[in-house]
Amino acid sequence: MRELALHILDIAQNSIAAAASLVTISIDEQPGRDLLRIEVADNGRGIPPEELAQITDPFFTSRTTRDVGLGLPLFAQAAERAEGKFEVKSVPGRGTEVTATLRYSHIDRAPLGDLTGTLLGIIVPNPELDLIYTHYYKQKSFLLGTGEIKSTLGRIAISHPEVVSWLRDFIQAGLDDLYGGE
Repeated sequence: MRELALHILDIAQNSIAAAASLVTISIDEQPGRDLLRIEVADNGRGIPPEELAQITDPFFTSRTTRDVGLGLPLFAQAAERAEGKFEVKSVPGRGTEVTATLRYSHIDRAPLGDLTGTLLGIIVPNPELDLIYTHYYKQKSFLLGTGEIKSTLGRIAISHPEVVSWLRDFIQAGLDDLYGGE
């Protein structure tokens, strides 16, 4: 995958397939410390220890519809290619946490990509999911919590076209402010 945002989307889709009702995504960009950290955590089924041991093997998947699972192995490669680390922690019945830490300035670090599109791609088709997104850049932060938004909306669906349009603008404005024109 050419963008880290696509890895985030893939992991969130795994979380949804694992019956998660809450997904938290945290991105911490600290160029001064040459650090980019991405964490995706959920409260889904979790991964049994025997599967967790094989999680970055591309020829292992828990799916019955195909014989390979490339999402996590490709994300692990992306982290390692940028002199980083990749870790998956999971407790059956409690959830899973995926963390990638990359060297921010590394020439082989993939760009973050379309975070607005990624977040909308998680939120819109999964209105029952609560998503908490936190993004740090240097000393600034941007927070998005769908639980609060859904509570404010009342009976209006978060997937309603006018709400989606507002969400797109809100997320993009938040990211633009985060980077402060950089």
